[in-house]
Amino acid sequence: MITLKGITWDHPRGYAPLSAASPLYEQERDVSVAWQKRSLTAFGDESLQELSRRYDLLIIDHPHVGGAMAAGWLVPLEEVVSPDILHTLALQSAGPSFESYHYGGHQWALPVDAAVQCAAMRPDLLGSRALPRNWEEVFVLGNELKARGQWLGMALCPTDCGCTFLTLTAQLGYPITGAGSRLIDPAVGLEALGMLLKLRDCAHPRSLDWNPVDLFGHMSCKDDVPYTPLAFGYAHYARRGSPGKVLRFGDAPGITGALLGGAGIAVSSAGSHIAEAAAYASWLAGAAVQGSVYLECEGQPGNGAVWENEAANRLAGGFFGDTMRTLRAAQLRPRHAGWPAFQREMGTMLHRCLQGNIPSRQVLDDLEEVFRVSRNATP
Repeated sequence: MITLKGITWDHPRGYAPLSAASPLYEQERDVSVAWQKRSLTAFGDESLQELSRRYDLLIIDHPHVGGAMAAGWLVPLEEVVSPDILHTLALQSAGPSFESYHYGGHQWALPVDAAVQCAAMRPDLLGSRALPRNWEEVFVLGNELKARGQWLGMALCPTDCGCTFLTLTAQLGYPITGAGSRLIDPAVGLEALGMLLKLRDCAHPRSLDWNPVDLFGHMSCKDDVPYTPLAFGYAHYARRGSPGKVLRFGDAPGITGALLGGAGIAVSSAGSHIAEAAAYASWLAGAAVQGSVYLECEGQPGNGAVWENEAANRLAGGFFGDTMRTLRAAQLRPRHAGWPAFQREMGTMLHRCLQGNIPSRQVLDDLEEVFRVSRNATP
C-alpha cells in the first residue's frame, strides 16, 4: 500500500478534519496519508523549500505560490488533475479561494479551507447591539467599552498587524497589490497606520501578543473583550460545544477589501507518488468530502457549496452565512516570490511601531526600501 506524507498546521481546524478523512480515503483507494503539524506562525511564514523535500502533500497559504513556482517546489495541478475537476472546483470556490492559488498561468493548490478577516462578538456581552458597520462606529464602541472597563479585541502580533494594515489600506481605496514600483502612497500609508495605532489604543493590552487563536480563546473564556472588528475568522469558536462561551461572527467593517486567509492543498514536485497525491488532493477538496467528514470534524471548508448549505451553516453556528459577504469581497495578498519574506519584515516593522519603538513616517520609508528589494528577490 502507498503511504503519502502530509504537513498541515497545528490547530483542530487544520489537523482534525485531515486526520478523520484520511482513513476513509485509505478504505476507498488503498492509499494511506500520514499527516504531521507545524505551528500557525510557521504556516504563514515558513519557506516551502524544505517541506517540499520531506512531504508529498502540503497545506499552504496563497502568498507562497509565486516562490514555489519560481523554484519548482510544487506540481502545476492542471498537469495531474482533470480539467473537469478543476472547472468544478473553480465554480464551487468559497469566495476567491480557488483563484488565490492560480498564479503565472498555473493552479498550484486546491482550496480546502476558507477564511477572511472579519468581526466577532460575545452575544451575551453585547446583547442586541448591531455590529459596527464602519470604522467610525468601531471607535465609538471602543471608547464606550473602555468607559465601562472592557476592551476591543485585536490580533496584533507581527503577522496579524501586517495583515490588518493590508485590509485598512484596501478599505481606504488603495489595496497593496505588489504590482507597482511603490508599496503604498505615503498619505494612505500614514492614514492606515494612524487607524492601526488608534485600534491599539482601544484594544486589550495583550493584543500586541495575540494571533486570532489567542484572541478568540480569550474572548470565549473571559468577559472583558466583547467584540473584535477584524481577525481571521474561526468557525471553531462559533460551534456549540466548543470550549467557553460561543462567539458570533459577522462582516468586517466596510465589508469590502478584507484580507483573504484560508489554506490550500498542494502537491510536492519531489514526491515519489505525484499522481496519487494529486488524486487525494482532488478528493479532499470536493464538495462531498468537504461537506461531510471535513466539516463535521472541525473543518472550515474551502468549498463554497458547503458555505451555501443551510445545514452546514447551522452546524457552524451561523459562521458561513454571517461572514459570506466579506469573504466574497476579500482581497488577495501579493504572490510574487519575494512577498513572503517582505510580509514577515513588514509585520515586524509595524509591530515595532505599535510598541512605540519607531515613528510612523520612518516605518513607511523603511518598508518602501524593503519592498523594493523584495521585487527582485528569489525564494
